Amino acid sequence: MVIGKPLLTVEQIQKRVRELADKITKDYNGKELIAVCILNGAFMFFADLVRHIRVPLKVDFVSCSSYVKTDTTGEVKVHQDLREDIKDKHVLLVEDIADTGVTLNFLREHLMQRGPASIKICALLDKKERRIAEIPLDYAGFSIPNKYVVGYGLDYSNRFRNLPYIAIFKKST
Repeated sequence: MVIGKPLLTVEQIQKRVRELADKITKDYNGKELIAVCILNGAFMFFADLVRHIRVPLKVDFVSCSSYVKTDTTGEVKVHQDLREDIKDKHVLLVEDIADTGVTLNFLREHLMQRGPASIKICALLDKKERRIAEIPLDYAGFSIPNKYVVGYGLDYSNRFRNLPYIAIFKKST
């Protein structure tokens, strides 16, 4: 397995996280927010992001997946659901990467059935070339090419999440 040079450096990521948090703070001024981390990939981004958001907020976590190694199965499985009641609340879904959109679309629809006041989506990475399901990204960090990436929470077989930067991943032969 080979990890290439950083596609996004620590400095680029942290600068963009602060910019996203500033925009979220402005948009939710005067409102209480429930920030929902989509595990496992978004955990680093989520932790950095919520530290910079300056409005009252609660945090919650949901775990779901549609991937096996580098390929999507197309079927979303929820492994852990929310604990917070989101009825009439403002919800911010925080995701590591908007790829095919299948998982985000499923999760958004799943949560909309609970009657939140609003649901917005924040994704650090946007890989538009692979989009199958249309999803509204209210906050997007970076548009990236159609390459498999690891680091900053993103993984290959649950490895490389601990890299502080994001790099293109290639399987070695």
